[in-house]
Amino acid sequence: MTDRTATAVDTDRLPPVLPAVAAAAVAALPPRLHRRLDAAVERLAGVPVGPVDGGVSVDCGPESLVTLTPGATGAVTDPHQARCSCLLAPRCLHRTAVLLACPVADPAAHPDPASTAAVSSTPVSADATSGRTARTRKSAGAAPTKAQRAAAGALWRAAAAVLAAGVPAAGAVPQAELLRAAHGARLAGLPRAESAALRTVRGLRAHRGRQSGHRLAELVEVLHDLLYVAGRLAAGDADPALVGVLRRAYQPDGTLEVYGVCREPVISATGYAGVVTHLVAADGRQLSFGDVKPGGPDRARDCARAVTEMGAVAVNHVVLARGGLRITGTTVSPDGRLGAGKGVRATPLTGTDWSTGPLARLFSRPLAEVVTAQLATDDPEDPARAGTALFGGDLMVVGAVGDQVLARELAPATDEGGERAPVPDGPLIRLVPVDAHPMLAHVANLRRLASRPGLRVRVVGRLDPDRASTLRPLAVGPVPGAAATLRLPADWHGRADLGYDELQGGHLPPRDPAETTGPVLAVGADAVAESPLWRVRRLVELAVSGGRRAVAEAARGDGAGLAGPLRRAGFTTAAALTTALADESDRRGRDAFGRRTDPDPDRYAWAWLAATAHLAAAERELIRSSWTAPPLG
Repeated sequence: MTDRTATAVDTDRLPPVLPAVAAAAVAALPPRLHRRLDAAVERLAGVPVGPVDGGVSVDCGPESLVTLTPGATGAVTDPHQARCSCLLAPRCLHRTAVLLACPVADPAAHPDPASTAAVSSTPVSADATSGRTARTRKSAGAAPTKAQRAAAGALWRAAAAVLAAGVPAAGAVPQAELLRAAHGARLAGLPRAESAALRTVRGLRAHRGRQSGHRLAELVEVLHDLLYVAGRLAAGDADPALVGVLRRAYQPDGTLEVYGVCREPVISATGYAGVVTHLVAADGRQLSFGDVKPGGPDRARDCARAVTEMGAVAVNHVVLARGGLRITGTTVSPDGRLGAGKGVRATPLTGTDWSTGPLARLFSRPLAEVVTAQLATDDPEDPARAGTALFGGDLMVVGAVGDQVLARELAPATDEGGERAPVPDGPLIRLVPVDAHPMLAHVANLRRLASRPGLRVRVVGRLDPDRASTLRPLAVGPVPGAAATLRLPADWHGRADLGYDELQGGHLPPRDPAETTGPVLAVGADAVAESPLWRVRRLVELAVSGGRRAVAEAARGDGAGLAGPLRRAGFTTAAALTTALADESDRRGRDAFGRRTDPDPDRYAWAWLAATAHLAAAERELIRSSWTAPPLG
């Protein structure tokens, strides 16, 4: 291939490719070309992309023009939709490299006929046909079939090989093995395993490409989920949660009545920006309607009052966030996003405040109870998991530390009325900005709230699943019946979107001298950040980023310093599992002639999985307990 200085290949301009198509291209490539595949994909960064009839073309050199003509769904779903003009096509390096440079398509949104027929033969419940997520198991507790166990075994072997190699060595060929195994999992009716494999491939590409916004911890999480699900299914575990849910594209959902909760500005690290309006349906489901397109922070800011087409209706996001809609002919995605097809019809509804109707359910349970339920969700794609689902609570501001607002949860209201006091011995809750970008109002609004100790405020936000007793607020409003609370304009309908609406001094109650001159409360240590579990996290992340050899070298360098602090702090199980991982990383067997053999990837993968699973459980328990117990220190 020749390196060109024209417009670089942009994955946003290339159509997505089904996993089976990309995996088949690598399998058909002669083995002698496998070592050149990664370099060929990297060289595409300087190759121009041009439009052709019905698709795009990539100029890979003299007489090597690769043409992609996606199908009706916008994705390459058939090998014949990718062609190269060279003499070695279709088993050529150019065609395979271009297919691997394309984004991985979601098979649910871009199905191919073969997998559609196979998946449709898997029994699903009535909820699946109505657009809701549904279990794909015949009955609760049924053991996986022989085909499912075989598919899970293939996924386990591919994932274990990636873990042993590490990100630097997990190039095109190991990724193709994961894609092939993911396709097998789809045919076998294992949606959770398939989804975890595809997310692992996307994470590997993001990490290898040094994409901004990508976190190594996210790749560790998805690889852990993949090995956990595949390993247990391959062993014949009958837990239906391991099979997961059949996630479908947008599906019809009849007539919906939805009520606005708040607006959230979106600034993506991948070059997208806009606004998402969060909604609650009359049946309690959390939904959303967004306008997110290519753009930067300016677009996110300017979308404060954006008007987006929903079928034949123009929806103003600021009106929707404080009102409601009755929608007919709508479609809903598995994660609750509303579609905007041509057949959608909507009529406005009178908005309700947060204390009445379906919106009141956001505040109906104590925070500790909500956090416990969200942390118990182990599927990373479940919309109800921590860090994804919204919840609300009534808080009293007590001060600030840095960019954090400190608050305490208010006790439930009583029949006697009066000003509600904080929960006795309740935790100190940290409110941190959802997005600290200077074009958004999150930071300034939190500073304004922190300037009024004793302020009672109703908050809607998300749990920060990685920090102790930390909430990321999206919107605030007055606490019903409280005197020292927000005084918002009537046209705000009792809520302020922290990313857009700017709180002013007149929106706050007068300063209370008793609260202002009160003693500064000591801030307890973050139980997660201060625990020695960071040593375990460093090792499991090193295993992913550097591979088995990097773990062995790090363990030899640390020696007893790795497990000693864990034992002294009482984390004896973490110390034992970390020691086992370090020992297994350096284990090499010998054959009958005494020659050293390649290490067993299965034993190493199980050791890493055990350490990672225990780390996740320990950190989750520390976070859960931080919401139920007062801080120490």
